[in-house]
Amino acid sequence: MKTILITGSSKGIGLSAAITLARAGNKVFASMRTPSNASAFKSLIETEALPITIIKMDVDSDASVTEAVNQIFKETDRVDVLINNAGIERHGSIEEMPIGEIQAIMNTNYLGVLRCTKAVLPNMRKNKRGLIINVASVAGHVASSPLGAYAASKFALEAVSEALAQEVKPFNIKVNIVEPGIIDTDMAKNISQPGDSIYPQSFRFAGLFSASLETPTSPSLVADLMLDLVNKETDILRHPVGPDAIPFIEWRASMSDEEWVNWNAANDDEWYQSVEEVFGINARRKN
Repeated sequence: MKTILITGSSKGIGLSAAITLARAGNKVFASMRTPSNASAFKSLIETEALPITIIKMDVDSDASVTEAVNQIFKETDRVDVLINNAGIERHGSIEEMPIGEIQAIMNTNYLGVLRCTKAVLPNMRKNKRGLIINVASVAGHVASSPLGAYAASKFALEAVSEALAQEVKPFNIKVNIVEPGIIDTDMAKNISQPGDSIYPQSFRFAGLFSASLETPTSPSLVADLMLDLVNKETDILRHPVGPDAIPFIEWRASMSDEEWVNWNAANDDEWYQSVEEVFGINARRKN
């Protein structure tokens, strides 16, 4: 049995991971901003007698992270695995997105990961053992409008995870990056709803996500990967997950930067036709 801390456990991938890892016999601390809203989760824990403790943590706050981790160390002497899953999404063009929204994305998706990592690393180094799983995204490899600000946070997370892996390996601590594609979560559903914009990419990407969600990929697929990583303790750094993850990363890698910019800047007819030819997806919104 391993002791696992998961951030952002109230829904989606985090919730699925907490349940999956606990059912496998691990002790899970499932953190979230508002535990009072997790009544269904609490009922499941009680019904199945799962080894899960729900704790309050806001990864945007130094004090909240410190308080939550201190609470954990009052109950146990170690954290074997940290899963940095908490994240937010805002979509829109660079011009139209308020600076405050961009700062919020970076604070949660990048700095939040660093806060939690810095809080548990001393314990892992002392024990000379640990695993840190950072949930990035295909968007950590592929920058597309209207997800520019979100992609920036995931590119940053990819970079710092790669550097962290180098630093902690001598202490027998491993770092894995999980890179989901389009997963059936509230975040993906939010992207599938276009906002008002002077730029066409917002509407087009909404159609792409909406079409992809017609054959949804469950968050349990990501949770199963996390369980596998916890059990195997692999040195492999990056782990794309989902049926569209590797194809999309490879497709972007096959294009020059100029080709990629031109594809995203194409007119609507050319863009929709290309998506249908490459991925077999009709991204034109039915309405």
